[in-house]
Amino acid sequence: MSIIDTRPREGTALQKNLFGTRRDALDGVLLALRFALALVVFPHGAQKLFGWFGGYGFAGTLGFFTGTMHLPAFLGVLAILAEAIGPILVFIGVFTRLGALAIAVNMIVAVATVHLANGFFMNWTGQQKGEGIEYFIYAIVVALTLVIAGPGRYSVDARLAVPRD
Repeated sequence: MSIIDTRPREGTALQKNLFGTRRDALDGVLLALRFALALVVFPHGAQKLFGWFGGYGFAGTLGFFTGTMHLPAFLGVLAILAEAIGPILVFIGVFTRLGALAIAVNMIVAVATVHLANGFFMNWTGQQKGEGIEYFIYAIVVALTLVIAGPGRYSVDARLAVPRD
């Protein structure tokens, strides 16, 4: 028996609207989360992989990861691909959990190795050493939500899925 009683209760329309969860709306929420995560992560991956948006491209980014950060090359390649390919998978909704997990792990490593030392806030004024962790918290939570919940009905994954018991 669960500590929290999740059985539906009778109540007024106001109570249902204020406190109820619309199960039919969750697929739309998952779609919005997928699109938002892909939209904010992909440009960073495109900087690292292609040199778009003022980035250094694959060779420059890998050189930074291996030379300055002293990461093994294969981890640098995985980080670049996680930010560039992961958002595409999430956006389309194919291998969504894998793409979202790659993004979450990438963001957690970025926080642990670089951004945690810069505090909480983003560097809006240019006054601090680097970017803080506030952006990363949202990206990690959204990615992990997609890992746990899946991509929802509006995805390629949903078309390929075997029904659960």
